[in-house]
Amino acid sequence: MATTSPIRIVTLDLVRGIAVMGIFSVNIVGMGLYGPAYSHPPAFGFEGLGDKLMWLANFILVDGKMRTLFTLLFGASSLLVIERSIEAGRKAGRAHYARMITLLLFGLAHFYLVWQGDILTEYALGGLLIFLWRNRKTKTILIWAVVLLVINAGLVNSFPVPDQFRAAEELRSGTLEGDRREQVESMLESLDPSPEHIAEEAEKEENPAAYLRDGIGQGWQPHLSILFWVGELLGTMLVGMALYRMGFLSGAMRDSVYRRWAIWAAGGGIVLSAALGLLVWQKDFGFEWTFAARNAWQTLFRVPMAIGYAALIILLFRRVGALGERIAAVGRTAFSNYLGASLLMVPVFQGWGLGLYDELSRGQLWLFFVPAVWALMLLWSPWWLQHYRYGPLEWLWRSIARGQVQPLRRAQPAA
Repeated sequence: MATTSPIRIVTLDLVRGIAVMGIFSVNIVGMGLYGPAYSHPPAFGFEGLGDKLMWLANFILVDGKMRTLFTLLFGASSLLVIERSIEAGRKAGRAHYARMITLLLFGLAHFYLVWQGDILTEYALGGLLIFLWRNRKTKTILIWAVVLLVINAGLVNSFPVPDQFRAAEELRSGTLEGDRREQVESMLESLDPSPEHIAEEAEKEENPAAYLRDGIGQGWQPHLSILFWVGELLGTMLVGMALYRMGFLSGAMRDSVYRRWAIWAAGGGIVLSAALGLLVWQKDFGFEWTFAARNAWQTLFRVPMAIGYAALIILLFRRVGALGERIAAVGRTAFSNYLGASLLMVPVFQGWGLGLYDELSRGQLWLFFVPAVWALMLLWSPWWLQHYRYGPLEWLWRSIARGQVQPLRRAQPAA
């Protein structure tokens, strides 16, 4: 049985806060560099040793792991909201679907108007499905989660990965012909872009109207990518629901349980990720190796690793302390911090702002911006929550979903 006592809810906020900060440390590459550089480092901004070391550190500790951790929390939080809606006498289905549809609108606005690296749209679409499991037993939820994750890992490793290696072999052997040749050449042009190709990519950053036209021109195709990893997304959300029901994410279990998960899942995942990262480096970051390591092979252990991260965070902040309170505040305002980071940083790179798109390397992006934005999150979030009940965008989300303006300012103590 999950608990709703204040101290244990803090653990959810702590894990969510670290996850949203970690997500930004990866997103900064997608905001500031030529698009394919996000998943294929040599595409752009990858000249120095520092860039390679920064990629390796992010690959081992952050990339994919923090998104997975955040997805766990999304599933857990969705179930928490459903339960509290029932306790408050509201219709759980209406409350849940209103939240997800509102989130979908936020995600689409974020994608088309601000930054095309949005994940909220996919979360909202996945969130529409998880309501079906709200009344299932914890064991049943876990079985569904494992089945979905295993199927997803099998499909990803059986189809896209061999195709990437086959394309690389055909390229080296010179046997490419016809449509296949055009397909591979187009892919290689994006992975090893010419100055003209980069300039074309940068055109959409020149002004908001150009960015909107580019997004509309893509239609629904970017969002249909959810069909490629819906098993991982939905399976991870279901794991989060089950862990919340079991009291794991609320800190209700014995320390020995969390220690085992921290050592074997988080520690083991770090070792495996390091081995994969060093293998990619040894293969000179060939596109087939970076694709396989990042998008396929890690699916085999990413969810257990995220659970291990959650266990480690819970252990480290058993006594919350001043730093823990600030991180928890970031977690309570995670929606505002996620979207706020885009609203703050995208103008830094786009042509109508400071125009730094494709001007910095991967390592420079991380060093110049990530610590500063983390510090800002840790400073403004607790200050805001001293005066207001919710983060600004949390309040807007809540008000739209409920169809009524919600109270925002905290009541001031009597003089």
